[in-house]
Amino acid sequence: MSVRRVSIFGATGSIGENTVDLLARAPDRFRAVALTGGRNVARLAQQACALNAELAVTAFPDLLDDLRSALEGSGIAAAAGPAALLEAADRPADLILSGIVGAAGLPPGLRALRQGTTLALANKESLVCAGPLMMAEAAAHGARILPVDSEHSAVFQALVGEDMAAVERIVITASGGAFRDWPLEALASATLAEASSHPNWDMGQRITIDSASMFNKALELIETREFFGIDPARIETIVHPESLIHALVGFRDGALMAHVGPPDMRHAIGYALNWPDRLDLPVARLDLAQVGSLNFRAPCEKRYPALRLAREVMAARGLSGAVFNAAKERALDHFIAGRIRFTDMSAMVEDVLTRLTGDSGFHADVTLDNVHHADQMARKAADGWLSAEAS
Repeated sequence: MSVRRVSIFGATGSIGENTVDLLARAPDRFRAVALTGGRNVARLAQQACALNAELAVTAFPDLLDDLRSALEGSGIAAAAGPAALLEAADRPADLILSGIVGAAGLPPGLRALRQGTTLALANKESLVCAGPLMMAEAAAHGARILPVDSEHSAVFQALVGEDMAAVERIVITASGGAFRDWPLEALASATLAEASSHPNWDMGQRITIDSASMFNKALELIETREFFGIDPARIETIVHPESLIHALVGFRDGALMAHVGPPDMRHAIGYALNWPDRLDLPVARLDLAQVGSLNFRAPCEKRYPALRLAREVMAARGLSGAVFNAAKERALDHFIAGRIRFTDMSAMVEDVLTRLTGDSGFHADVTLDNVHHADQMARKAADGWLSAEAS
């Protein structure tokens, strides 16, 4: 079995940590090329040394000296800044995993595709903001995109050997997040600590809060449309508190193909790392008798207005995904900083979408420059909403 050269973007985040774990367990299978991270340069250096990577990159230029010091004597090169991230994406690799959170993951992801390699994509924002651009780049350079979101990996696996023409619907499951059983009237007073605690998954703070608001599921609905090219009317979501069924694919003969597994991101990551093979993974094996039962409920749009906004984005197309994501990111910033309430996040995003939809540039071609412009406009509009509400 040949050794696969792997780069990890966002190595110090939850996806990156799980990827590092899998690579470290199989040194005869994988060789680390480049690892990138943010401000936690001490951890980034530890990971790079553990995997004997060629290069470690922090996104922040002011931390370059700290990274170099942490890597001293290791023989591992250090670099910093946006340009260094792009150069890392140019380094030849058999697979590049994108675990960077937010729109910041788009530029290095595009650069990775341009070398014609396999991009294991956990950065859902790339497809939300620029799905047509990502898919076109992959096709133009003979690259492949493998989904690493657990839901989209589940759909991808359920479709192996199937004809998309036979697919009737795709059902994306959702845990419902921290507030799935809260009274609606209590949501406005939800605290940051309460929103940052997930009932099933151990994830970073931002994605955990996005789970509570279901903005993460809104992004995943859009991602489903972009990745699989299915009509939005045939994409569904359902609340499944146990988080054991990650997605279902319904076929025209009435059959439903479900992907069932423990809530462990190493399954989806490992599937992408080893694709098209299935190899042993250090994840729990489900005891269905112990599980006993699985529960489902329809999502309440009053509780999760982000789902309605996602459908509006899918209908609008163009740069609406970039606007939606940027407004969501900025709303989350403001909630974490204590400037707005939990329920204000969806109100802010909806206002930004409504105001920018009428902009003549809203329906421009999805290019990297246009996505960046839409992103900046949406962030400015979100901050404007905050100022207006405060006055």
